[in-house]
Amino acid sequence: MSNRFVAIMVAVLGALMLLNLSVYTVDQRQYALVFQLGEIVAVQKEPGLYFKLPFVQNIRYVEKRILTFDSAEPERFITSEKKPVLVDSYVKWRIVDPKQYYVSVGGDEVRAEIRLSQTINDGLRAEFGKRTVHDVVSGEREKIMEILRSKADQDASKIGVHVMDVRLKRVELTPEVSESVYRRMEAERKRVANELRSQGSAEAEKIRADADRQREVILAEAYRDAQRIKGEGDAKASAIYASAYGHNAEFYSFYRSLQAYRESFKNKSDVMVLDPNSDFFKYLKNPKRSAK
Repeated sequence: MSNRFVAIMVAVLGALMLLNLSVYTVDQRQYALVFQLGEIVAVQKEPGLYFKLPFVQNIRYVEKRILTFDSAEPERFITSEKKPVLVDSYVKWRIVDPKQYYVSVGGDEVRAEIRLSQTINDGLRAEFGKRTVHDVVSGEREKIMEILRSKADQDASKIGVHVMDVRLKRVELTPEVSESVYRRMEAERKRVANELRSQGSAEAEKIRADADRQREVILAEAYRDAQRIKGEGDAKASAIYASAYGHNAEFYSFYRSLQAYRESFKNKSDVMVLDPNSDFFKYLKNPKRSAK
């Protein structure tokens, strides 16, 4: 009874081991390649539970997700102006044909990235060689990336890979060229600044001259108007004096004498030397005379 139980247990364990060797799962993030005697006999692209022949077939997984290849160091390229630029780029790619991918690069991501890097570098060298610095930095940057993506995807399809995007993260001049460009830009800015200062000084002088002219015109017109008003006032005053004199000559004379006294003795320090019999004091000596 004991031996029979042991045999049953051994058979069950053997069956479980055999079942374990016959079953495999595929994750949604992976492809599964089924090999039989070193040759690919099936490709499982959908996630789930699958069976294989134990000891005869084996499974190898490859990545199904989008992968990123980012250059470690900026690459140096020459523009049509013979100026070197440093370019930092990255590539988004994914495996679409697992069997072709394995046959072409042995399922090795490093080998696939080397192939993509060579394709991208060749494309960048060709495109940059046809364009100026301005074009590659901003003018036709989007166009260059689209051309590179198209060429890289066409070449990558030979190894079962689809290139989804190619991006130029940074395009900049080398340090020696940057220094030369900065010096030229600085000189240009200084020239523009000096030109603007000259124009500003000329405009300032023009404004000052116009302001001085307007000032002189305003002063002349004000003096003219003041003289005219003063003349009209003097004329009216003279007319009033004449009218007053015509009504009462003695009162007019008395009023004028009071004005003369007021002006003459306005300050305590004023001194006048006159003959006591002078007509200047006639209304002081005989005030009743003014009432006649």
